[in-house]
Amino acid sequence: MSAVIPISDDTSSAEAISDTPPGPRRVRPMRWMDAAFENLTRFFAFLVFSLLAAILVSLVYGSHLSLNTYGLRFLWTKDWDPVQDRFGALVPIYGTLVTSLIAMLIAVPVSFGVALFLTELAPSWLKRPLGTAIELLAAIPSIIYGMWGLFVFSPIFQEHVQPALVASLGSIPFAGALFKGPPLGIGMLTAGLILSIMVIPFIAAVMRDVFELVPPLLKESAYGLGSTTWEVVWRVVLPYTKVGVIGGIMLGLGRALGETMAVTFVIGNAHQLAVSLMAPGNSIASALANEFTEAVGDLYFSSLIELGLILFLITTIVLALSKLLLLRLSRQEGSRT
Repeated sequence: MSAVIPISDDTSSAEAISDTPPGPRRVRPMRWMDAAFENLTRFFAFLVFSLLAAILVSLVYGSHLSLNTYGLRFLWTKDWDPVQDRFGALVPIYGTLVTSLIAMLIAVPVSFGVALFLTELAPSWLKRPLGTAIELLAAIPSIIYGMWGLFVFSPIFQEHVQPALVASLGSIPFAGALFKGPPLGIGMLTAGLILSIMVIPFIAAVMRDVFELVPPLLKESAYGLGSTTWEVVWRVVLPYTKVGVIGGIMLGLGRALGETMAVTFVIGNAHQLAVSLMAPGNSIASALANEFTEAVGDLYFSSLIELGLILFLITTIVLALSKLLLLRLSRQEGSRT
């Protein structure tokens, strides 16, 4: 009878380990690459913020003479007389806000309709060519829009549209004051219409892209419950994509606020405050484009720099308000759930 030789646990473990096939080799983590990537992205983020701060500081420094001379009354003073060194920003601010408001009132509904048609109603053979054609409008330089507005759109607007607006809307109490005056073809209403044509491709493209991100299951479920196309868009698509929709609207508004060449061609470039939308006016961007190269005197130059500072602050305030709107909408969704 042979003796049984006991085998220690260490030996069995070693044999068991040796018999098992080798597993995949673990890649040593390269922590230095992760740290370098993190620091690089942090550098880029702070670089953008630093550039923004540098622009703000340079605008404040360049406009310090005007700020010290006029103070806050620069905002509500309508005089703009370079000969007597009297400057005020009321007319350019008014023109900028009014033309941008007109553009958004026209562009947002049209862009929403275009995006809705391309995503929900258009046949498959028409979606791509029509979407490409709309996106091509964004590639047209702004000076082309301005030249087209001055030489083609303004004469037609002067002969046919403006007389009809004056005859039909000019007699309405209170609101009729917006449509009084001689039909000149150019003015704040013309500038707003040209701006609306320019911002429609941007807003429509963003809306179309975010509408296409809605899961088909959500829309099919709504259709299965008997919802109409409008109900699906209003109750399913828009709540799901409201952040992207508002972002597209803000993109278009930023383009409208800062547009220079197209507005310069058709707004009239007149430093006069008029209630009528038919009257010529001015905007901050057009005033800078027209007068920056011929500014004589430190106060004149500083006043133009302050106009740029005001435009910078207007766009910043608009973006901040849009962010607050999104935060409020998210809180309302949380309270509903």
